Amino acid sequence: MSISDLYGDLRPRAFAIAYQMLGSVGEAEDVVQEAFLRLHQIQQGGEVIASPRAYIATLVTRLAIDQLRSARMRRERYVGEWLPEPLATDPSPGEHAETSDSLSLAVLVLLESLSPRQRAAFLLREVFQYPYPEVADIVGTDVDSTRHLVARARKHLRQRRPRYHASRQQRQQLAGRFFAAVEHGDLRALEELLAQDVAMHGDGGGKVPALGRPINGRRRVARVLAAMAPMLARAGGVRFRLTEVNGQPGALVYDVRDLLVGVMGLDIADGEIQTIHSIVNPDKLQHFDRVGDLGLLVRASRQPGNG
Repeated sequence: MSISDLYGDLRPRAFAIAYQMLGSVGEAEDVVQEAFLRLHQIQQGGEVIASPRAYIATLVTRLAIDQLRSARMRRERYVGEWLPEPLATDPSPGEHAETSDSLSLAVLVLLESLSPRQRAAFLLREVFQYPYPEVADIVGTDVDSTRHLVARARKHLRQRRPRYHASRQQRQQLAGRFFAAVEHGDLRALEELLAQDVAMHGDGGGKVPALGRPINGRRRVARVLAAMAPMLARAGGVRFRLTEVNGQPGALVYDVRDLLVGVMGLDIADGEIQTIHSIVNPDKLQHFDRVGDLGLLVRASRQPGNG
């Protein structure tokens, strides 16, 4: 099989592993490209790879572990709260269908609390269903140690991981009501949709206005969301295009010029919105669409004569 054929066949799984390891679309793409480049160079040298699939999975994971170690140092210097880069997911069965739950922004945030090797072992075993001996070989340890890595990660995540009890249709309907309430600044409707202990997170990367720290509680979050509508209306308004973000309900946020200024993802359980993630850092939106300037939009809303 040619390298181009291998790339088409193996890339979806390779990208899924890299993205869930790193929480970054750009970094995941770089890791996948590097892995296939090395495979190509080895094949060009005449070496036979018995299982390109296993080789790519191993190389992608090890490259991601190294990348994650250096990325964590950069994230310590990040301005404001760091959130994963959002990923648009096809609502029809596709390459991400098998991992839609583990792709959620809430779960990716939780995975940040694991060590790189622990994260790799957990994802390979629990999400991608690799057998323990293969996981041990990939992460460079023995089977018993691998079982301990996975068990500790599973216990840690089970204590904090959200549970999704609603059907996709129910989640989509609730999301539609939520974004309509945000668009109209309907405080009462928002309070009815939010869980009592809802949390709202924002990531602007210090480049555009965003939440400085998470906001918790139904009343506080509803007030912040309701205040967005009149403020943005003064600058011409925004529109929400509902879509799936990381396997969960969400929306792309466009300004009056049809430029993307944000992505919002929701985590829903028990018929209520548990967590809201708002990513407005323009560097994390480039892979979606043409990006606008949220800062310009906010400044325009504060100009004299705009309300």
